[in-house]
Amino acid sequence: MNRIYLFLLIISQFNCSFLLDGLNLQKEDNDKNLLLLLFAIPTGYNWNLPPGFPTPVVPSINPMSEAKVELGRFLFYDRALSRDQSMSCSSCHIQEFAFADAKVFPSGITGEIHPRNSQHLSNVAYHTRLTWNNPLMTNLEIQSRVPMFGASPVELGLQNNDFVNRLNANPIYPPMFQRAFGDPTANEQNVRFALASFQRSMISGNSKFDQYNFRNNRSALNPSEVLGMNLFNGEKAECFHCHGGFNFTDTAFHGNSGSQEFFYHSNGIHSDTYYAPLSNDKKGLFDVTGISSDIGKFRAPSLRNIGVTYPYMHDGSFMCDDSENPKITLGKTKRDCAKNALTKVILHYESGGQTTVAKDTNLIRPFGLTVTERENMVNFLLALTDEEFLTNPKFASPF
Repeated sequence: MNRIYLFLLIISQFNCSFLLDGLNLQKEDNDKNLLLLLFAIPTGYNWNLPPGFPTPVVPSINPMSEAKVELGRFLFYDRALSRDQSMSCSSCHIQEFAFADAKVFPSGITGEIHPRNSQHLSNVAYHTRLTWNNPLMTNLEIQSRVPMFGASPVELGLQNNDFVNRLNANPIYPPMFQRAFGDPTANEQNVRFALASFQRSMISGNSKFDQYNFRNNRSALNPSEVLGMNLFNGEKAECFHCHGGFNFTDTAFHGNSGSQEFFYHSNGIHSDTYYAPLSNDKKGLFDVTGISSDIGKFRAPSLRNIGVTYPYMHDGSFMCDDSENPKITLGKTKRDCAKNALTKVILHYESGGQTTVAKDTNLIRPFGLTVTERENMVNFLLALTDEEFLTNPKFASPF
């Protein structure tokens, strides 16, 4: 019905336009082009959000549309977006790992190692800041320029707009750009805008926890997972201070938010002496601010899909033992690896972290869990993984 109404509205406006002074539409080709342009204007977007999820905030310069999301999905998986056409965005953001990559550090087209671990992209639409340590990266449209054009480290390695020529020469893209932006010709900005739209569509909200908490399915979590949830949100472990809310982070921003809040924390995994000799691309928030008290501070990541986003922390410090790693030991699974690595993370926080680091002493302090309590906590964290998200075809490669 909406499409029929839009068609009638466009036709009526088009016919009446001949009555307007100064409007010259004498050529039939111009008439057809105008109609095509009008039909290509996005008319809205249905988020189809999971229960309990607020509407993400979207920059007014890049409103969501199905056409942009679909175009962005093609671009996300297209190696034409790297200088030598050897990598795509998906090379470091793999769906089965919630769009992380299960590596300590990723590397770009030159083999240069990135200084920080690849973050997963599930629910990235809600993040107020998008990288581990840069408060200037406030939206996906800006952030995408870093992997595309960044020189230190080199990721996709683009140095000019030759990639745009490759896209324009590919017959699949002009119609898609036409539908998404009203112009069949690709340009650098619209590539970034389409990528941002696709990433914002990556909503994950069907974990066992979601079924229990937002869908009123009280059998979704078993007794161990419920006890772990209570520990997570209780005063003993106090995990919720940095990993609270529906997205399990303290940096979520959405349509129901009154203001943006974002925080950077020292997680206590390294001592001051560790950071002293490091180059200034590994010292956290300090790399941007130059303030000594910001050394070792990083953004608290969302814990959603944590069962597949190992190794954990900004530098991949916590990985499972080889004996639990499915890539090394036959018969082991991602769950085995995550369970082993998450146990190490919890033990780290139980210990109070490195005693000589300039950590958040209000948040990191020693506490004790029994073996059973620790297992309960791990089981709850694993219940935050949305298996449907990891295999949903609308996020998969179209090629």
